Amino acid sequence: MTLSYWEIKSWLTNVDYTIVGSGIVGLNCALQLKKRFPKASILILEKGTLPQGASTKNAGFACFGSLSEIIDDLKMHSEEDVLNLVKKRRAGLQKLRTTLGDKKIAYQQWGGYELFNDNTSLFEACLEQKDAVNALLKPIFKADVFSLKENTFGFKNIKNQYCFNQFEGQIDTGLMMEGLLLKALSNGIKILNNVSVTNFSEDANAVKVETSQFSFSTSKLLIATNGFASALDIPEVKPARAQVLITKPIKGLHIKGTFHLDEGYYYFRNIDNRILFGGGRNLDFRAEETTELSQTALVQNTLETLLKTTILPNIPFEVEHRWSGIMGVGAQKKPVLKQISNHVFCGVRLGGMGVAIGSLIGEELANLIT
Repeated sequence: MTLSYWEIKSWLTNVDYTIVGSGIVGLNCALQLKKRFPKASILILEKGTLPQGASTKNAGFACFGSLSEIIDDLKMHSEEDVLNLVKKRRAGLQKLRTTLGDKKIAYQQWGGYELFNDNTSLFEACLEQKDAVNALLKPIFKADVFSLKENTFGFKNIKNQYCFNQFEGQIDTGLMMEGLLLKALSNGIKILNNVSVTNFSEDANAVKVETSQFSFSTSKLLIATNGFASALDIPEVKPARAQVLITKPIKGLHIKGTFHLDEGYYYFRNIDNRILFGGGRNLDFRAEETTELSQTALVQNTLETLLKTTILPNIPFEVEHRWSGIMGVGAQKKPVLKQISNHVFCGVRLGGMGVAIGSLIGEELANLIT
């Protein structure tokens, strides 16, 4: 691709900060950099027409962890680490709501529910530890987070009680990303789409960035690609595809809230009188460790079967649309937030919690710059 003099002069000359990825982390990073350095030239490079990973493709859960997830985290992390994770997720959600306003992201706090399959002992295990987890989280929320509720939504093949989280909410992901993009543009932040970073190298003063379209130099490079981070030599992150479907509108739909099933490997919610339903990565972890934005018959058929037998039994529905997003996961749930070299930084591995912590990680990534 041959650029004109004007394009080079206006977009690719004297770039102070270049951010790879225009998702939640990248946009919040850019906004924080602009706040700290108002006169700086800031450029965001995005490989997709829209943010390519999970920021425009997620389910819109404003959550910080189901009871079974937190119990599982306590097996692999210290209580202090788990508490810090939950604090970050809550602070990130609050930052998102403050940055854009609840109305602009259609925030609704209808609560979250964890459902338990009839044929597992997970419910009993969670019940045994519910009070201890509530005590652990009480300093953050000043109230019990988890309680029990009866099955009022008519779901089948599950325990007759749900685990209810009064603090969980939901947002409109499209409105959120539209709001962040407009805010970035209105602050003079430049965004170039359909540009993939293929390589970068640095000398004493700058980073030379090679892309699928052109090459240029930038004073600092900040990587915020999350699920695609391993392609830029950040080995602590693996991609994890999340497959999703959404139904056509269902007349008289009475389901309201965010719902987790089977240890959170399945999740669904109401939106515009529809059910949005995703998950199934646990059916074949290896196959879903990919950056391919496609769907598989195994996962999609399982999602449809669960809709018919568990979520919408005896309620006719049609699937209108299907898609996939790419999350960034790893051995630990703590995000990878660090300086890689003199002029290169990263904020990645959000562990499927991008809505919750993306705003905060973006700000913290920008604050690594001294």
